[in-house]
Amino acid sequence: MRRGRLGGVLMMLGSGLSNQVGASVAALAFPVIGPVGVVAIRQWMAGVVLLAVGRPRLRSFTARQWRVVLGLAAVFAVMNVSLYTAIDRIGLGLAVTLEFLGPLAVALLGSRRLLDLMCALAAAPAVVLLTRPEATTDYLGVGLGLLAAVCWACYILLNRVVGRELPGATGSAAAAGVSGLVYVPVGVVVLWHHPPTLAAAAYALVAGVLSSAVPFLVDLLTLRRVPAQFFGVFMSVNPVLAALVGLVVLNQHLGTLDWLAIAVIVAANAVAISFGVRRAAPHHSPVPVGRCDVVHGVPAGALTPRFGKVSADGERRSSRATQ
Repeated sequence: MRRGRLGGVLMMLGSGLSNQVGASVAALAFPVIGPVGVVAIRQWMAGVVLLAVGRPRLRSFTARQWRVVLGLAAVFAVMNVSLYTAIDRIGLGLAVTLEFLGPLAVALLGSRRLLDLMCALAAAPAVVLLTRPEATTDYLGVGLGLLAAVCWACYILLNRVVGRELPGATGSAAAAGVSGLVYVPVGVVVLWHHPPTLAAAAYALVAGVLSSAVPFLVDLLTLRRVPAQFFGVFMSVNPVLAALVGLVVLNQHLGTLDWLAIAVIVAANAVAISFGVRRAAPHHSPVPVGRCDVVHGVPAGALTPRFGKVSADGERRSSRATQ
């Protein structure tokens, strides 16, 4: 059992590092093809991988199911381009930290507990400190990071409806495929006006693999080894990983106050998720493959204790529904 938990921790660490290294590698291609060009290639890669894994039966979707899928596809498209543009403007560590305010806000707003109020009171000044107005503050970059957070919160809320309408990961896989198709004309136009060099194209492809395919597949294996609560809490360290990778790969330095603010936000996120999931699901078990978040590899219950259990809609599914 201890070996399984240790293996799960190492896999989660590898998944988080892969995701953040992928984002840093993507930033190396920004000067040539820009964030939108990189996002287009990443969306194509993610669409292919997730369609292959989820294998949704698109012809059997009803009009109601398609409306949910299209809404989720729009969230995917806006979330990724806003995050990558924010990374280009304000750096990897700050952008990822701001994005993580999305699941934190959903977890806090879904509860009336004193502990969650304390988490919010701790996180609020940390956010102000992290985005403190200065002469050199990039307000557009901060705004895009917050937009990515709003999109992630919308994804969590939409995932409840998707989980109710479509079994397993089919809905999210279909949405990723639609988002990839939307980026075909966008990517063609961007890459036509900004022809990629061989190095830039390689960076974008590597980013697609490291930030989409590898975390998704590794998380599928990890969720069979560790409880959803443990997975969700461990995921909270991603802003720290992002800041460290940004420092090593991109030479992006953060000040002492920035590191302190990131630590407070990470701690608030971990506490809210940990105690929220413990209250909603006292008996933890590994999460079936079909119940994971195909964007961030996170079980919905680990982010949204108000939804209950570990499934997107708070209901137990049969094994057939999650295959």
